[in-house]
Parts: sequence; structure tokens; C-alpha cells
Amino acid sequence: MADGRQSYAALGQQVELSTAATKRRVDRMRKEGVIRGFGADVNPAALGWSIEAFVEIYCNGQVPPKQMKEFAHAIPEVHDAYTITGEADGLLVVRCTDAAHLERVLGRIRDQHDVLRTRTAIVLSHL
Repeated sequence: MADGRQSYAALGQQVELSTAATKRRVDRMRKEGVIRGFGADVNPAALGWSIEAFVEIYCNGQVPPKQMKEFAHAIPEVHDAYTITGEADGLLVVRCTDAAHLERVLGRIRDQHDVLRTRTAIVLSHL
């Protein structure tokens, strides 16, 4: 999980398997959905996304997860979206360039059908 770019040979050494056996296991885990993909861990601030916030959304009645997913995907600044238990109906992870940008994004979220209100927590640091 820490280095998706390492070779099958290097990974095999770590888990004490041959290169071929390691590749077969990785292929099987991909097929079974254990490994969902490989990606780069990009620093958002290096791309100008200096603000990260958690936005709880409170909806009018029950909103199906499919509908929440659709409106979350319609807003490019939404990095992750979850349905959750508790008072809020959903949780969005939002990345923005500055406070004014965040304010505009929050307005777009609140304009979504069935969203009554939001509650936002801005991330100060990652631990």
C-alpha cells in the first residue's frame, strides 16, 4: 500500500514470494476488488488548493445515496463524499484555493435540491 510503483520482484522479496507468485496474487486481488487501483499521493497545496474543509450536509427528509453522489460529483471541489450516521446526512471533503472560493462552493452545495443547511470545519493541519 505504501508504494504502488515498486516492482513485483521487490514486493515479492518483502512477502517472501517469487516474482510470478506475487504478480498472480496482485492480479487476483485486483480482480476480487481488494486492490481498487493505483495512484499518486499528490500534495493539494502544491496545486494551489490551500484550504481543505469537512462539510456536513443536512437534508430535507431522506435523500437516496445515489442522489447525494450525483450532486457531490457535480461539484469539482468535492474530493470525497460519504453518507454517515448521526445528525448529518452526508459528509463532503472539499478543497478550495482560498476562503472566497470556499464560500462560493458552500453556496453551490446549499443550492442543491433537498439540502437544508451545512456545517463546515476547516482543516488546520494534517497529523
